[in-house]
Amino acid sequence: MLELKNNYLKLKKNYLNFIKKQEVLGEPFYDKIGQLKNFYLPICDSIYFDYTKNNKTLVIGISGGQGSGKSTITKILKLILKIKYNLNTVIFSIDDFYKTLKNRQKMSKKVHKLFLTRGVPGTHDTKLLSNIFKKLLSNNFKSFPIPVFDKSTDDRKNKKKWIKIKKKPDIIIFEGWCVGSKHQSKKELIKPINTLEKKYDKDSIWRKKVNFELKSKYKKIFRLINKLIFLEVPSFRYVFKWRLLQEKKLKKSSKGKKIMSYLQVKNFIMYYERITLQMLKDLKKNADVVIKLDAKHRLSAIRFN
Repeated sequence: MLELKNNYLKLKKNYLNFIKKQEVLGEPFYDKIGQLKNFYLPICDSIYFDYTKNNKTLVIGISGGQGSGKSTITKILKLILKIKYNLNTVIFSIDDFYKTLKNRQKMSKKVHKLFLTRGVPGTHDTKLLSNIFKKLLSNNFKSFPIPVFDKSTDDRKNKKKWIKIKKKPDIIIFEGWCVGSKHQSKKELIKPINTLEKKYDKDSIWRKKVNFELKSKYKKIFRLINKLIFLEVPSFRYVFKWRLLQEKKLKKSSKGKKIMSYLQVKNFIMYYERITLQMLKDLKKNADVVIKLDAKHRLSAIRFN
C-alpha cells in the first residue's frame, strides 16, 4: 500500500513538473489533478490492460485537429506508462515523416501544385514510415534512428539529428492530425468545401489524389494501430484558433526562425479542413477512446467505445 502511494506521489510530481514547463510556452492548464485522475490514468490503465493480454508491442494511435494537444497528451501518457507500469514507450508523430521539401517540390510539378504544402496524405513518406514500423515491431530488434521534421524550415532535419531508438518498445504511441482517418466516397469529393479547393483545385485532381493515398497506403499503416484515441474538437474554427497558438509556441522555441502569420495560418488550415470534418463524423463513433475538448481547450469528457 505504501509502495503504491509513493509511486503515485512520484507520478504526480513528475506530471506537474511537465505541465509547468508546457505552461511557459502556452496557455495555462486547468484542473491538473482532475485531468490526471479522470483522463490520463484511466487511458494508461486501459493501455496496460491491453498490453498484458499478449505481452506484444502495442501500437496506440492519437489523432485530432491541429492544435488539439496531441503531442502534449502523448508525452503525458509516456510519463505515466513509465512511472506506473515501467513500460518502455516510443513516441513519434506522422509530422516527422513529411517528404523533404525537394520531394514535395517535385510532386507539386508532376501531380498538383498544392502538394508543395505539407499536411495532407500524399505529403508523407509512407514507405519510410512503414519501414520504421516494421523495425519497431520486429522480433529481431536492432537500434535505428527515426526522422525529425523541422516545421520552422519546412524540411526534414539532417540524419545526424534523427532520434535513435535503442531498445524495443513495449508501447508505440503514433500521433498525428490524420492518424486513423478514413477516405471519402467519390460523390463526397465533387463539391469544393472552401476557398482553397474552389480556387486552386477546380478539376479536383488534388483532393482525388489525397483521397486515393488515404484509401491505399495510409490505410495499410493505420491497420497497425491496436487502440485509437481521438481528440474531438468543438468545431473546425477551433482548429484555426489553436493552430495560431502553436505558432506562438514555435516562435518562442525556434529562436527567431520563420513562423506563419495570421493569414498564412488561415490559408494553411484549409488544406486540412476536408479530412478534419470527415474525422469529426467518423472517429467520434469509431475510435476506441474519444476525448471531448471544450471551447477553452480543456478535456471535458471521455468515452471508451
